[in-house]
Amino acid sequence: MNSTVSDDDLRPAAAHTTVGQTGLRVHALDQHLSEVARRAADHAVLFGGQDWARQAGLWHDLGKYRPGFQRYLRAASGAEAENAHIEGGAGRVSHSTAGALLACERFGTAGRVLAYLIASHHAGLYDWNADASSLEARLASEASRTELAEALAAAPPEILDHGGFAPNLRAIPGGSAGFALWLRMLFSALVDADFLDTEAFMDEGKAAARGAWPDLATLRAAFDAHMDKLAAAAPDTPVNRLRGRILAQCRAKAAEKPGIFSLTVPTGGGKTLASMAFALDHARLHGQRRVIYVIPYTSIIEQTADVFRGIFGEAVIEHHSNAESDPGRESLRSRLACENWDAPVVVTTSVQFFESLFAARTSRCRKLHHIVNSVVVLDEAQLLPPEFLKPILAVLNLLTRHYGVTVVLSTATQPALARQEYFDPQKTIQGLDAVRELMQGGPQVETPDELYRDLKRVNVRLPADWQKRVAWEALAAELAAHESVLAIVNTRRHAATLHALLPQGTLHLSALMCGAHRADVIATIKARLKAGEPTRVVSTQLVEAGVDLDFPVVYRALAGLDSIAQAAGRCNREGRLSGLGEVVVFVPPDAAPPGLLAKGEGACRSVLHGHAGDPLDRALFERYFRQLYYQCELDKHGIEKLLTVDGKTLAVNFRSAAEKFRLIDDADQASVVVLYRGPDGRDATVDQRLAQLRQGGAERWLLRALQRYTVNIRQRDAQRLLAQGDIEELLPGLFVQVSDVAYDATLGLRIDPAAPVPPAGLIV
Repeated sequence: MNSTVSDDDLRPAAAHTTVGQTGLRVHALDQHLSEVARRAADHAVLFGGQDWARQAGLWHDLGKYRPGFQRYLRAASGAEAENAHIEGGAGRVSHSTAGALLACERFGTAGRVLAYLIASHHAGLYDWNADASSLEARLASEASRTELAEALAAAPPEILDHGGFAPNLRAIPGGSAGFALWLRMLFSALVDADFLDTEAFMDEGKAAARGAWPDLATLRAAFDAHMDKLAAAAPDTPVNRLRGRILAQCRAKAAEKPGIFSLTVPTGGGKTLASMAFALDHARLHGQRRVIYVIPYTSIIEQTADVFRGIFGEAVIEHHSNAESDPGRESLRSRLACENWDAPVVVTTSVQFFESLFAARTSRCRKLHHIVNSVVVLDEAQLLPPEFLKPILAVLNLLTRHYGVTVVLSTATQPALARQEYFDPQKTIQGLDAVRELMQGGPQVETPDELYRDLKRVNVRLPADWQKRVAWEALAAELAAHESVLAIVNTRRHAATLHALLPQGTLHLSALMCGAHRADVIATIKARLKAGEPTRVVSTQLVEAGVDLDFPVVYRALAGLDSIAQAAGRCNREGRLSGLGEVVVFVPPDAAPPGLLAKGEGACRSVLHGHAGDPLDRALFERYFRQLYYQCELDKHGIEKLLTVDGKTLAVNFRSAAEKFRLIDDADQASVVVLYRGPDGRDATVDQRLAQLRQGGAERWLLRALQRYTVNIRQRDAQRLLAQGDIEELLPGLFVQVSDVAYDATLGLRIDPAAPVPPAGLIV
């Protein structure tokens, strides 16, 4: 059809236009504003923010009434439906400042809350006054005043009337300390409402695919049926009996009022299913809406999601960097639910969860209002990053105090997260509120100490001389004397060095291997152990969380006490040995690299020095974590200061805080897609995916698919490989292996010219 439409075609004023089979369709602006206001209020009602959200929704697109924007829509005539919704590109007309400026004029300083929400609803939350591009400067510009004047002249009176809305800053959940989170929650309510209403007009089929999830009562019934089947099939062993008691204890404690809980269970005690049992029962009893399971590593998230999907079916969504790597793993409904976490069970990463809580971008903030009134399980809670610990603990306190969230800290080695007072106020930790231990004081399990006694499956042997370093050759000789043994070292270089000294057939695991390669090796290890075949493995610490291996002997290079405990969880895991498994701690030839690893080693030496008892005595872990945290900057990037609101101006630096809150510092990282073709070298999947990419098909799912074949290395290593002709830069920032010798079938990507070469013919 003709791309030119008359003024009458867009009367009343349009929010969006699109061309369908029946011709031009117009989304009336007044309808869009009213519907976004309604949806946003519904999203915010659970935390008492409905009035603010409704008003923000009513004025968020006020600038679209201006004649310039309506002319823009006429020119677009729906041919670029998606572009008609987004401002900021060439030929587009600003529309998100008018409502923000009106809010400031109508409500004074309190109106700045609405200004943040409205002005940011496409570009992401602004800083108020950090620099010349901040929101304060934008609102003061002549262009913004012109936008408001034109919008006021064209908008109907009912849109401009704010009715009975009276801003009350004294009712903010958490007061000034909670201002930044509260505003991000309101922002989430607004932008999700805007996306959903726009989608309902632009793509009715997509909108219809959302929702219709089973309720938690239905999921609980499915869980019970699954656990009954597991219990019937499980052999009657002391470990399995204890797992049953742990499960029963979690369910018995589910009736306790919402708040913060710890689940302290030794590795191999069944924490994953026990914590889900607590979460389902607790949510059902207290009217909470969903369970969010947060896992520290993408390397283990898929197996956990698969466990839950085997119980709950499509009611589980995965949201992490590999979630779209296989279109067969998800449906349209689950893919859409990842946008805003509108599903009953969400499995995600620590990076996704915490970076979203401190985000500024609309796409990341959309989900926040769905965290409200949920149960959040933090798996392997000891891995909370120390340099972000203060802001993380503060936000967990706010969520549990004011947003109906229950948090479960699940780990075998509970970190010391209670309030800590020090002479140096910079070191003081505010701590979590009234943490209750699920394994304490119930009918099934008396105390965590009893659990550790009953689940003792290993004997830990410490170095006789903490100052004496063991040569790799001597260590290799010890390892070779065992038919099946796991050795865990601190660095990838150490893993390659030790592996080269061990007999042929020894397996290797490190992050220089892509995810698909590591998964194949782990499957091989499990198969060999199950068959009773000799199995020697050298690995970095990537096996210490969520990888269920069961060796009779484990060697661990000196590291943090929590790492030693996690390594011990890979020894005699099922308690099948006639006696105790053996865990040997050794001092490696090289000192730990500077940073958290070295600090953990130092704290471990300090705690264990002169200790004659069990090195895994539960009482030692609080001392260990206190010493570790005291050595660290617990708000290294100044997040709390950036998010502290100025009581007079309501100034907050949202965007600056979001840019600094990065749990993974990828500024010095480069991604290399490697040519891993499976254990037998015949799997052409990566070649097929790369061919699709080279043909111009850089779709999101395709880039995600290639992440299973990606290794992250330092920029300087990437530049050296590039200069050598081993890799090429296929897309900006994405490198691809081109040399057949750059990726080793055992060790992975070869980045160190001095690295040892494995024996010829070694087969994994």
